[in-house]
Amino acid sequence: MTSERILKLGLPAGSLQKATVELFDRAGLHLGESKRSYWPTIDDEEIQAVYLRAQEMGRYVGDGVLDAGITGLDWIKENGCDVVEVCELPYSKETSNPTKWVLAVPNESPVTRPEELEGGIVATELIGVTKRYFQDKNLHVKVEFSWGATEVKARLVNAIVELTETGTSLRANNLRILDTVIVSTTRLIANKAAWRDSFKREKIENLSILLQAAIAARGKVGLKMNVRRTDLDAILKTLPAEKSPTISGLADSEYVAIEVIIDDHVERSLVPALKRAGASGIITYPLNKVIH
Repeated sequence: MTSERILKLGLPAGSLQKATVELFDRAGLHLGESKRSYWPTIDDEEIQAVYLRAQEMGRYVGDGVLDAGITGLDWIKENGCDVVEVCELPYSKETSNPTKWVLAVPNESPVTRPEELEGGIVATELIGVTKRYFQDKNLHVKVEFSWGATEVKARLVNAIVELTETGTSLRANNLRILDTVIVSTTRLIANKAAWRDSFKREKIENLSILLQAAIAARGKVGLKMNVRRTDLDAILKTLPAEKSPTISGLADSEYVAIEVIIDDHVERSLVPALKRAGASGIITYPLNKVIH
């Protein structure tokens, strides 16, 4: 199949935009500002990037306006998008945790179970998924679209379904969660025709490998050290049990070099322990990508 040698890539605008720019940077793909803020520059002449709302991304990818894009599972399900889900990219605005759309009511509400909302009104931006949630429970609930500031409407209607990552906003608005409607993570998706195109598929797969590698490297550091062979057993017992270090011989046959990847929060306690166990020439370094 012949191909236009440009991959049209949609990037999420709004709350996920900053985290996406940082992720691409760690993956070795650098996004820059342009005079048209919705069309960022990227240091790959075979990729044309555009910022779009995550809510719209699946439709544009499914319709072939874009070859690939990054959006949440929630919006893929909401819009019934006919796309290829290439991979999961577990990152979000504040953490690496999945986001949740939750059914919530004011703290003062007498409602304690979803079943008590029978005949009531629920406000949300995630209309389709919420309707299916209540249908699956055989509950007759009117689901109304919310044009933002949904937390405020919790005291105007019977309940809301709202997106949360840490729960901070819900607590600040004195709301409590009754149930989780859907758990969502970020996904890289592709148009089916683009996926069949050899050039575009390779570009998308390369992007998937690099982005997943950048995510895998978060919170980890590389650790190198020299160890006298007589101290090797003690050093290996000091390293985290689940780690499998690389051990290499040195010009001085009495020593070996050890290299391992560890969680960065372990480093501060591990390095002094390794020093006491006999390690020398200890070096730690940040990681951009870890490819499994």
